Amino acid sequence: MEDHLFEFYVSNDVKEFFEKHASFYLYPMNPQVDTILAEGCGRCKLVGTPQCKMMRWQKEMTLLRKIALSSGLEEEVKWGQPTYTYKGKNVILIHSFKEYCGMLFFKGALMQDSEKILIQQTENVQAGRQARFTDVKEVKRLEATLKAYIFEAIEVEKSGVKLEAKKTKDFPVPDELKAKFKEMPAFKKAFESLTPGRQRAYLLFFNGAKQSATRTARIEKYLETIFSGKGLND
Repeated sequence: MEDHLFEFYVSNDVKEFFEKHASFYLYPMNPQVDTILAEGCGRCKLVGTPQCKMMRWQKEMTLLRKIALSSGLEEEVKWGQPTYTYKGKNVILIHSFKEYCGMLFFKGALMQDSEKILIQQTENVQAGRQARFTDVKEVKRLEATLKAYIFEAIEVEKSGVKLEAKKTKDFPVPDELKAKFKEMPAFKKAFESLTPGRQRAYLLFFNGAKQSATRTARIEKYLETIFSGKGLND
């Protein structure tokens, strides 16, 4: 077992709660999530259209929501996505992409993943892990597994254990950013003046683009923001 993995168990009180309340929800359904599942997150111009990614996976997302709510987690909306929290801490999130929809476990890297269904989105993602779906039948088939995983995720959160974060120096600097540093030394100084967390967020964002042109466009878009000392989401 790797050093950062810990064996968590579902405590008896959680098991008893689930056996008693599995058929209904502890927390009320958030009306904002109703809107998101019906129309989309509203973060792009495709909201309310058949082209919206949320619309493509509506049935799958609705079932994932039901599974999430059966755990007793509180339903919120963060980053335009249904997010489920335990005492204010993020535990899982339901989101959609062009090729699939998924349930994201915020600390999935600390879970056992006994059924080997969790995926690391990219090499730069540290703690989060996804369970991906392309058909409502897949969700139904793994419903019991997902419920067990959610309760394990709650136990992980309750334990307070954290994954040791990578240091800024461990994140690769894309060639496009290196070129911009060379072209604009003042920009390099501004970037290095950012807090380590803000630097990591930008590096993750820039590296997340598959095409060089997209990486360049992202860097250009945030030039002024970085010069202002602000983070990606400030």
